[in-house]
Amino acid sequence: MPSKTAQPASSAKPTTSAKLPVKTFRLGRIKAAVWENEADQKKFYNVTFARTYVDDAKNYHDTDSFGRDDLPLVAKLADQAHTFIFDRLAELKSEQSE
Repeated sequence: MPSKTAQPASSAKPTTSAKLPVKTFRLGRIKAAVWENEADQKKFYNVTFARTYVDDAKNYHDTDSFGRDDLPLVAKLADQAHTFIFDRLAELKSEQSE
């Protein structure tokens, strides 16, 4: 059952001012988005997880509520996001040392 925080999935094309994730991983209906931020001239990363569902009117929505059978996929996506972030940080560090 969708949570009360469900929001429609955006189907509009992003504008140049829209902030997009640096990487999105997807396994079936579950997705993980990696967000890159900067503070004090240092980059840091956050990850959001969502489950996509279709309502009775055939509209797509995202929710942050997961069922029992979704949790292994969330764990796998968390591992993929974690690896991506470490690789990205190593890449940035090597660029700075050049």
